[in-house]
Amino acid sequence: MRLLHTSDWHLGQTFHGYDRQHEHRQFLHWLLDTLEQTQADALLIAGDIFDNANPPATALHLFYRFLRDAKTRLPALQVIVVAGNHDSPFRLEAPSPLLTALDVTVVGQVSRLASGEIDLDRLVVPLRDRSGSVRSWCLAVPFLRGSDLPPLRERDESVTDGYSQAVTALYRQVQAHAESRRDADQAIIALGHCHLHGGQVSQDSERRIVIGGSEALPSSLFDPALAYVALGHLHRAQRVGEDDTRRYCGSPLPLSFSEADYHHQVVSIDLERDQVSTVEVLPIPRTVELIRAPEQSLGENLAWLTALERPACATEQQPWLEVRVRLDQPEPGLRHQVETALKGKPVRLVRIEPRYPGRAIGRPDGALAPTLDDIGRLEPRDVFINLHRQRHATEPDAALQAAFDSVCRLAEESALSTILP
Repeated sequence: MRLLHTSDWHLGQTFHGYDRQHEHRQFLHWLLDTLEQTQADALLIAGDIFDNANPPATALHLFYRFLRDAKTRLPALQVIVVAGNHDSPFRLEAPSPLLTALDVTVVGQVSRLASGEIDLDRLVVPLRDRSGSVRSWCLAVPFLRGSDLPPLRERDESVTDGYSQAVTALYRQVQAHAESRRDADQAIIALGHCHLHGGQVSQDSERRIVIGGSEALPSSLFDPALAYVALGHLHRAQRVGEDDTRRYCGSPLPLSFSEADYHHQVVSIDLERDQVSTVEVLPIPRTVELIRAPEQSLGENLAWLTALERPACATEQQPWLEVRVRLDQPEPGLRHQVETALKGKPVRLVRIEPRYPGRAIGRPDGALAPTLDDIGRLEPRDVFINLHRQRHATEPDAALQAAFDSVCRLAEESALSTILP
């Protein structure tokens, strides 16, 4: 049985204000061809299908058209989708009555029965080969928020440990249910959208999963008996603990300039009875180039940009360009000078980042001034800790941080619950 593992499509993402529909469309065309060429039995999508909880109509159209085309080209293909932290679990699940007709299973949230117990059947999906025979079982677990988790009988440790224990308990509960349904020669695989300890992150584009920094979970939460673990959230493709069967496949597109050198991929997994026989990385072709001008003085940068040459192409295929300029003081005409140097060149200037190697102007402590991007990446907890330092010259103690984290988590869950009734 052959599976394809992908995640973090972030459909609807704009790149510094520019639409990326062309890149997403080209990726989905490539993925359809790849599914057909490899004759995959199932496609596993490990979360963050959309870039935000309220994606534009164009992003929804891309997703549903892909699912329709996949069913047309591979009638026996199963698609398993779990929600990521960027997705609205309610919006993702809303068309499920229609998608089941296409052999698409969507799990946006942990559902509960009338008794209040977790509906384990919703989280365990049988996977069939092209003949229709069940060959393996999938633990389809979406991104987990506090309200999704089973209560722990004893929860007297730190907030982070409590969250990790609860996530581990849920996966073990779902796995036990799968084991009660499978035959001895059928594999069990797991889908997850989370950040495991030791995973390499992209600081410019990945959003913290759990407010308060407790997002990193131990890799031990996945039982060694699981044949394969298909992970989403981290945009850099990587193995977990150098294990070929525990993987982040990474995002199909670079989502920031820090990801310009990532090798984007999907992963093909062959199962033989209850074990993985082959894992193969399938590189995704990049349809739009990312160019980062060297960080240098304004004069050197202007000379570099003037000499820049790229072949003519349609606007949607033109490279994205980031310019980093070292300055001694603010330069009011910076953008005009950069745009003049680029006049007529087939590139899209999306970002100019001035950098001041010396001391920041107007800062008595001599600290470097944060850029707008630095400010944009601040999390609520960062702002809280910085304000506490300024006012009290100390770090907030553990109890105060835990209380702040709890308030933020409740606010986040309340906001998400109002996106769709």
